[in-house]
Amino acid sequence: MTYTEVPGIRVPIRMWTDPATVEGQALQQLRNISSLPWLHGLAVMPDVHLGKGATVGSVIAMKGAVCPAAVGVDIGCGMSAVKTSLTAKDLPDDLSRLRSKIEQAIPVGAGVHTEPVDPTKLYGFQAAGWNGFWQRFERVAPAVHWRRERAMQQIGTLGRGNHFSEVCLDGTGFVWLMLHSGSRNIGKELAEHHMEVARSLPHNQGLIDRDLAVFIAETPQMAAYRQDLFWAQEYAKNNRAVMMALFQDVVRREFTKAKVTFDEVISCHHNYVAEETYDGVDLLVTRKGAIRAGTGDYGIIPGSMGTGSYIVRGLGNEAAFNSASHGAGRKMSRSAAKKRFSTQDLVEQTKGVECRKDSGVVDEIPGAYKSIEKVIEQQKDLVEVVAHLKQVVCVKG
Repeated sequence: MTYTEVPGIRVPIRMWTDPATVEGQALQQLRNISSLPWLHGLAVMPDVHLGKGATVGSVIAMKGAVCPAAVGVDIGCGMSAVKTSLTAKDLPDDLSRLRSKIEQAIPVGAGVHTEPVDPTKLYGFQAAGWNGFWQRFERVAPAVHWRRERAMQQIGTLGRGNHFSEVCLDGTGFVWLMLHSGSRNIGKELAEHHMEVARSLPHNQGLIDRDLAVFIAETPQMAAYRQDLFWAQEYAKNNRAVMMALFQDVVRREFTKAKVTFDEVISCHHNYVAEETYDGVDLLVTRKGAIRAGTGDYGIIPGSMGTGSYIVRGLGNEAAFNSASHGAGRKMSRSAAKKRFSTQDLVEQTKGVECRKDSGVVDEIPGAYKSIEKVIEQQKDLVEVVAHLKQVVCVKG
């Protein structure tokens, strides 16, 4: 579909979904965003839903300003995926051992590595710049400096909520590895620190929603946020890269006879800020629950833990600021899902997937998410499908 333009307060809202299907609170959030005086444009993805301050599934382009809540607390959250030389026939009938090995290699939930992962010992990992990355940590907000040890132990860990690692099959039977995670607790603490600073600034006192507080260009607060933001985005990218190396090592050891090889890893953020130019204007483009989909850009759009995901290639639609959705998007809150569904529902909806099927992940049940197929259909002018992946193993945080 092409977008529907909905009137906003200062700029129109371009929506790649039927406005009538968007929950009222999310629509109000979008109108609030459209009132910001620094806003250049606003694009809304088909997986749009209510967020804190800024709506999840929104692309916010501003001139000379950036809104921390439009990035979210999981700075740099995103996806990585890689195609392997394995095929379905190489997989055992019982995949529980493989799931267990993945869980042992990559800590989940609040778990951390006992000792920080040494990237020089990871097969094929590009460790150049690792020391420089950690040296730059000394320049981020002093409020988080005491978290350095934990931040180092959390590199290469999954986290909780909707974060996951999966073994998938594509339509031709090849095995893919895929994972979803972000900047862990260090990104969250940096985000919350800067959101608090932004809310206190004089120019934000008259906003419709104080959670939409912004930093303005050429101010010390903006400089500090940009420094911490880009460091946290790099942390998230490194976190996924370490996890993917650990994941590949598990597969290499479990399938030694197959002599597994891997294609180039596809990686994309979906909670981040980028400097981009549109309409001849240099802008700060914030994607909160959206991926970059410039011409030829590869991206990953996951569904739920029972419905599969899509590898896509961007078509470079500038009306959407070269963006696409980041997933299926929730259609109900976690609390609503827990009230609506049972563990038996989870068992039925994840049939054929080796995964947790207990009450602790009922809030991640496929029925709590929008149809990934419909979400893909609604953005045919944003991306083209390269591969459809269906998970056979899913490790949830």
